Amino acid sequence: MTRAVLGRQASFLTAGAVVAHTIWTSAAPVLSYPLYASEWHLTTFATTAIFAVYPVFVVAILVVFGNLSDFIGRREAMLIGLGFSAAGSIMFAVAPDVRLIFLGRALMGIGVGLSAGPSAAAVVEFSSAHRVGQAGSVTAAAQSIGMMAAALIGGVLIQFAPLPLRLNFVVLAVVLIALFGLTWFMPNHTVTHAQGRWSPRLPAIPRGDFAPFVTATAAVTCSYVLGAMTLSLGAQVARDVVASSNALVNGGTIALFALSSALLTIPARGMRPSRVITIGGILAVAASALLAISGYEHSLALYTFAQAGAGGAYSLLLLGGLGLMNAHTPATHRGAMLSALFLVAYLGQAVAALSLGQVATRWSLGMAVDIGVGLIATLAVITLLLDAVRRKSAAPRSRTPSRR
Repeated sequence: MTRAVLGRQASFLTAGAVVAHTIWTSAAPVLSYPLYASEWHLTTFATTAIFAVYPVFVVAILVVFGNLSDFIGRREAMLIGLGFSAAGSIMFAVAPDVRLIFLGRALMGIGVGLSAGPSAAAVVEFSSAHRVGQAGSVTAAAQSIGMMAAALIGGVLIQFAPLPLRLNFVVLAVVLIALFGLTWFMPNHTVTHAQGRWSPRLPAIPRGDFAPFVTATAAVTCSYVLGAMTLSLGAQVARDVVASSNALVNGGTIALFALSSALLTIPARGMRPSRVITIGGILAVAASALLAISGYEHSLALYTFAQAGAGGAYSLLLLGGLGLMNAHTPATHRGAMLSALFLVAYLGQAVAALSLGQVATRWSLGMAVDIGVGLIATLAVITLLLDAVRRKSAAPRSRTPSRR
């Protein structure tokens, strides 16, 4: 019996939904951290450790399986990843104590590690021929939608629905199972498979692509570290600055980050990746400074502007980095190179979350925020310098006349 197959447009949208799940899964427990801390008497370091287990396992999977989808196909890799993500959500939904929460977080990390690179590559490969260049903006927008879903749906369920520690993850598990069903009907024939048999190995960067890869990776890493501050400490920072114990209000401040992130992908679609990275880097520095000031002043207005600016910076750095990568990546290495990029970005996210959680526990949340914004500003400046060097080194080659 022949399996029904989705068309190009439906497959494109499904791949985008799988991208969205990577951030929804990452952000789903954000508003639950204060509840876990209260219910199980956890420190800030313990709650940030719950967050950080996820990127640690993402990194481990990317190290071993980063190039898997180049051999078995995007669809198969995404299906395996979605299965692990759904299993992790179920663990959260039934967890009687923090031990099962850590197991669920590990399963989520495995799921995202297996599907992050393949889904981003599938968005490119299922794009219309004349819109491949916009795949990076679609990926960035999908991640923003995933974060908004986590913040708003989670906020509503935690604040107003029964079972505040569980229902949020039941809904996520149902969504992931439905997405697994959609992905099952995606075609797999559009992938240009790599040659030979698959074996676990670190992705190799093709000759001539190192400078774009480093610049793109720096941009996405800065973006993910910015996201780590929002996702690992956001609910607690919002509670202290906004002075609200309402999960929906606190989720709304995180959703503002995501909304700003989604909106800024619209005007950025027609821009060159380098220009997008430049604007994103400058905005990251400005938003970081504003966030630090809002903490000192305990100002909701400043915090709101800081979150909006941070969301825009997150989106632009991610969009610019992915756009630069897609423009310089051969199809046969796309899955591996995107996985390598996400490997570094998720590693940076894990280190940042654990470090800031330790600072918040030993000293204060305010000090953790100060260190975090300093780190983000530093990464943004490094990204801008790397892109400037890359463009300067590429300029002589572009001016060299071709020989006929």
